[in-house]
Amino acid sequence: MRVLIALIVGQICLHACMAGVRMAAPLQALRDGHAAWAVGVLLGLFALAPVALALPAGRLADRHGYHLPVRLAVGLTVLGGLLALVATWLVPAWPALQFGVMCLAATLTGAGANIGLIAIQRTAGRSAGDGTELKRVFSWLGLAPALANVVGPVTAGVLIDLGGFRAAYALLLALPLVGLWWARQVPHEAPPAPAPHAARGSSLELLRTPGLGRLLLVNWLIAASWDVHTFLVPVIGHERDFSASAIGLVLGIFAIAVSAVRVVIPLLAHHLREGQVIAGAMLCTALVFCLYPFARAAWQMATLATLLGIALGAVQPMVMSTLHQLTPHHRHGEAIALRSMAINFSSALMPLLFGALGATLGASTLFWLMGAAVGTGSWQALRVRPGAGVRT
Repeated sequence: MRVLIALIVGQICLHACMAGVRMAAPLQALRDGHAAWAVGVLLGLFALAPVALALPAGRLADRHGYHLPVRLAVGLTVLGGLLALVATWLVPAWPALQFGVMCLAATLTGAGANIGLIAIQRTAGRSAGDGTELKRVFSWLGLAPALANVVGPVTAGVLIDLGGFRAAYALLLALPLVGLWWARQVPHEAPPAPAPHAARGSSLELLRTPGLGRLLLVNWLIAASWDVHTFLVPVIGHERDFSASAIGLVLGIFAIAVSAVRVVIPLLAHHLREGQVIAGAMLCTALVFCLYPFARAAWQMATLATLLGIALGAVQPMVMSTLHQLTPHHRHGEAIALRSMAINFSSALMPLLFGALGATLGASTLFWLMGAAVGTGSWQALRVRPGAGVRT
């Protein structure tokens, strides 16, 4: 339990720093006169770096265990926060240089948070003894990003109001150092035995592991569902003339439901089967998406958001449990990296696609299309069997 707490605290600290900078940097850019397109570029860099660096990060974790990747992650994240702090002194004299420094800060904090995430998830999986324990561990660990997405932006927002952007960045860059202190609670791994040449294949060969490609497809559909909900709820709410607080409440209830189901899963883990839970969650998601366009009142949208949060919140522990059971023991980090690449690629590009399709087809049609895709993909989840993989 002590190790799991250290992993959770480490992820909260890294992710909160990144989330806080991701909230503050666009506000600073707009305040300093940068165009809206520049803010879009800035936000995209937080996801672009994880896509580019995920596989090297996964292989680094497989070779060196937990501590070296986490130290690298802390170093990159702290440096990103420091550069964001430096950027506050570069205007109005050097606006172009300031924007370049902010872009570098976004890249480094995004990269650092993701490198740490991969190492943390890999170590969490190795601390579990069986499939039931895997579900419990990843349910508790799944609370970390939800908490971090509150701690980082809220802390940054309060400090910006009280002391300005410099105060916010100064505190944010200190958070990863707290996680590094907690990392001392995680035992060092013994150096891994050299894998046979035949076992050290490419990532393409890893994707051929029975069931892994299917699992990543299912995971991508879930990630896209998460993105489309975040994107379309404000759009639908605006069309219904809901207040900003009502729209925020719907999204907040969704986040609470995600966290709540991850607290409950450890109590029921021994009764749950990964494929059945994922397929059921996808069917529930498809149903919610079909009903969303018919919600005319805020309480109706909040009810649907609760159901969706329960469904999507239950998936991540099941996916991570299955991923660790499917893939070879010495390549867990690389497998987690493939999943991370898919999620971050979706987060970077899908909002652009949603915007284009939403403008052409309308928000309701986009909900129905996504619901049809997720519902159709649910049968793939039933074909994912954790026992089909290799545990060597």
